[in-house]
Amino acid sequence: MHQSAALARISPSPTLAITTRVMELKRAGVDVIGLGAGEPDFDTPDFVKDAAIQAIRDGKTKYTNVDGTPELKAAIVAKFARDNQLTYTPDQVSVNVGGKHTLFNAIVASVNPGDEVVIPAPYWVSYPDVVQFAGATPVFVAAGPEQGYKLTPEALDAAITPRTKWVILNSPSNPTGAGYTATELKALGEVILRHRQVWVLADDMYEHIVYDGFAFATIAQVVPELYSRTLTVNGCSKAYAMTGWRIGYAAGAPWLIKAMAKLQSQSTSNPCSIAQAAATAALNGDQSFLAERNAAFQLRRDLVVSMLNAIPGMHCPTPEGAFYVYPSFPGLIGKTAPNGRVIDTDEAFVGYLLDDAKVAAVQGAAFGLSPAMRISYATSDALLREACARIQDACHNLR
Repeated sequence: MHQSAALARISPSPTLAITTRVMELKRAGVDVIGLGAGEPDFDTPDFVKDAAIQAIRDGKTKYTNVDGTPELKAAIVAKFARDNQLTYTPDQVSVNVGGKHTLFNAIVASVNPGDEVVIPAPYWVSYPDVVQFAGATPVFVAAGPEQGYKLTPEALDAAITPRTKWVILNSPSNPTGAGYTATELKALGEVILRHRQVWVLADDMYEHIVYDGFAFATIAQVVPELYSRTLTVNGCSKAYAMTGWRIGYAAGAPWLIKAMAKLQSQSTSNPCSIAQAAATAALNGDQSFLAERNAAFQLRRDLVVSMLNAIPGMHCPTPEGAFYVYPSFPGLIGKTAPNGRVIDTDEAFVGYLLDDAKVAAVQGAAFGLSPAMRISYATSDALLREACARIQDACHNLR
């Protein structure tokens, strides 16, 4: 017995592997600072927790509709109208076990071998693996620091072929924090409009985590002609600090939503009933706490960007949103660590940071653009200051 061909096409998540390694080191008593995890350090808001507790007391512990309770679907419809000026009906909404599950269902339900999916690089680690699992081909388009880690219309147009089924747009981005303005999205949308077979998967998971007055926009909102072939994806994990609750959702064409439900009915069935009650409260509740948390994130971002940019050979762009920075460091490749090891790749560099500085980051190779690394600043100011000081010292010790 051997693993399936589909499973052989994918790799374990590199970001989760780093998180697991940090947990192991901490259990062993090592003073390691983990900057690899993609989750807020804030707690789930109390009003969301209270809704979950009430749901348990009310006996909402049974199966629900496969792809979401009517109450949560109504809250999602209201959210899209309120935040994005997008009009959907409940039969256009899918609720899933986290945003990754939403993406998985959408891709697996819609692609065939030979189909292509355009993915700007750097990309979230799961995009290409899900595409490959489904038998389709990821087509990577470099969007480097010189263009603000954003896809250009020209590069997008060059990447599209008659086999292209989807373009994935993630704004603000994991891993870079780069956010597309409405004008930039409109320019990309104009390219996609010319290719009638191409759909857009708009991954808006970090919509509410933006800085410096950045105005979030999503492509179906700014290019209404693409509404019918856009799947707008979001979730509760990041904005509401609900990573462990596992609620993602999407809105799009009824046939695609129905196909995703068919797949879900034979895989996970419904998301957790308690988590759905909590998500309903999150989306319907007072959103004012978001501004306070964003202010804290912005201070952390500024701290990390300034300390990393003080390192010779490292360049850290200032992101528009999310809670990551993606510094590139071609100037450090080829240098030698104190133990004699040559830093020949970004994987070697983050290995050096973990071994010598006891700081965990994720190598750029995992996200498709090297030499760089992703650092999550979703931790305390004190730990970030200490981590960046350790990184500065480790870089100073390279020869």
